[in-house]
Amino acid sequence: MDATISHPRPLPNETPTESLIEARALTFSVASSGGVVNILRGIDLKVQPGEALGLVGPSGSGKTSLLMLLAGLERPSGGTLRVAGATLGEMGEDALARFRRDKVGIVFQAFHLIPSMTALENVAIPLEFAGRADAFDRAEASLRAVGLGHRLGHYPGQLSGGEQQRVALARATVAEPALLLADEPTGNLDRATGALVMDLLFGLRERLGTTLLLVTHDEALAARCGRVVRMEDGLLAGGPGHEAAGDAA
Repeated sequence: MDATISHPRPLPNETPTESLIEARALTFSVASSGGVVNILRGIDLKVQPGEALGLVGPSGSGKTSLLMLLAGLERPSGGTLRVAGATLGEMGEDALARFRRDKVGIVFQAFHLIPSMTALENVAIPLEFAGRADAFDRAEASLRAVGLGHRLGHYPGQLSGGEQQRVALARATVAEPALLLADEPTGNLDRATGALVMDLLFGLRERLGTTLLLVTHDEALAARCGRVVRMEDGLLAGGPGHEAAGDAA
């Protein structure tokens, strides 16, 4: 398994293909009552189009913060970050919202479904925002792809936890995003249900050719990805400057 972290200098075996994700000296800090907390302290990472990358590490190491930066939900404090051809630190809020709508699908540990909307309506939302006339047809096809063709009109409160996460997965992939981000997607599920959800996630990723970044504490689950990297103290293990001191959250 290749766990090599890309270095800011070009490497001999790098290909001319543009990376889907390229982070250089990426930092992220937040203010707190005790002062500035340095969460990410210089991340250098490349992920190629269509790659599946597992990101592991202890709680508080910065995994979810990196995912939030990749999704354009937080802004870098320093360094550069390009995702799907967009330099995220240079984009305004409207441009970031369009970027997320068009390029990124996200599956969280919590399902984040709108309780007053049916499964079909929840999945159709990103396509409706994009002005797609076929939003509900595509949403239905996406739900059928995760085995929920018989639950189209059900509300989240009428669905099991596993079914809700499958709705969330259908919503995350309905627009066929370039990047799929999954943050502990089985954390609220029992082992058997979690295994089913992950089989669906990897199957959809392979069918769509989507790049996947999977944040997980489960080493065996991460090993299903083509590459695994470890984060510790706001740095990727083995990356430049890993020995430097600092805080992570």
